[in-house]
Amino acid sequence: MFSGIIENSAKVISFTKLKDYKLVLETDLKFTDIKKGSSVCCNGICLTVVSKKKNNRKILLTFDVSKETLNCSNFNQIKKGDTINIEKSLRVGDEISGHFVFGHVDDTSPLLSIKKVDGSYELQFKISKKLRGLVAKKGSIAINGISLTVNSISNNCIILNIIPYTWDKTNLNKLKIGDRINLEVDMLARYVTQNQKKLR
Repeated sequence: MFSGIIENSAKVISFTKLKDYKLVLETDLKFTDIKKGSSVCCNGICLTVVSKKKNNRKILLTFDVSKETLNCSNFNQIKKGDTINIEKSLRVGDEISGHFVFGHVDDTSPLLSIKKVDGSYELQFKISKKLRGLVAKKGSIAINGISLTVNSISNNCIILNIIPYTWDKTNLNKLKIGDRINLEVDMLARYVTQNQKKLR
């Protein structure tokens, strides 16, 4: 489980197919407490560290990525040199500054527009009809693992306001129109919707 507060970014060193896919990321030494078997949120996907190596002042983290993960996320688009948002899993007693993010991608959504508004950035994404009922204005949503608030909803589109700090510290500033992001709806919204269906 994660909070959606991105602690660091990592560079894709390689993404190769062996038995499964192997993803190798390079990040800095803030992640020295991560070990083999640790869970790390990578662009909103919960992955398990299968190996860890030091590389000068950086560390290399290797993950196995299943074909299922590839099919339901934007990992089918990543390439060497790309920037990935990463976050360590929560521990008992950790501050929850965002909202509970589980690292289970519900869908990928294309970026429709970027607009700069008073120093912040307004991003618009298209969402599928199956998720429309799980997203609420002023509700929480995770985009590439980032805990964000939905500013508004219009038809099957959501609009998010990105403050300069989040813009600078995450890979949102790398996005281009048409790029797909990993989207996870708020788990509370999912449970409420499921319970409402049962009561009908």
